[in-house]
Amino acid sequence: MQREMSVCGTFYPAREIELERYFEHFEEFLKEEQKSLPTKDIKALIVPHAGYIYSGYSAYIAYKTLVNTKLKNLLILGPSHRTYLNGVSLCSASSYETPFGTIAQSQELYQTLQNKYGMSQTITHAEHSTEVQFPMIKHLLPDVKIVEIIYGDTTPTTLSEIIDFALSLPETGVIISTDLSHFYTLEEANKLDNRCIKAVANLDTSTLHNGCEACGILGLEAMMLSAKIDHLKPHILD
Repeated sequence: MQREMSVCGTFYPAREIELERYFEHFEEFLKEEQKSLPTKDIKALIVPHAGYIYSGYSAYIAYKTLVNTKLKNLLILGPSHRTYLNGVSLCSASSYETPFGTIAQSQELYQTLQNKYGMSQTITHAEHSTEVQFPMIKHLLPDVKIVEIIYGDTTPTTLSEIIDFALSLPETGVIISTDLSHFYTLEEANKLDNRCIKAVANLDTSTLHNGCEACGILGLEAMMLSAKIDHLKPHILD
């Protein structure tokens, strides 16, 4: 069973050639900015999930850091937007559709998570917070396999336990999907979003809950908790 695209043509272009133009544009910006990106020892990413026209560049930068790593499996966690979800749901699709072709499910990771946590299973999700990650993964990391988790009414501690377990597995990384403030002036948005950035940079969950407006704040906090446990250091990419 395949996880079909649900926001193709809205959050990201439907045609492969249009996506490639986006990515070429992002590459040009990267060269102009001459960013110094980490290229090894990367275990997890916090990536935005808005439309590519808004935050695609930041997401692209994040995935570029994984190109030369040895990661073969990615666990992708995102918040549920469309439906109320009690707890955590594991997508049971055997593949994920993108305009560049399908991404295979990491069956070993899927089965390991299911055996350990007994999560509820959904044949397919229609969730943009995770789906917008798929085209970039397929384009930049064509051989990587994935597992998708959507969460709703749960706790950062619960998610952190899942993250910790995934990070303990060989050649496995974690993607945390989030977005920051919406519908403010640029000045107001920068003020709110900088609080989130400061919180992540210092792994300070108290700052995270002091004015940060993150869609996916549970996953964000969970990743920060896991970073402390697993002795990971934050690096602000963009």
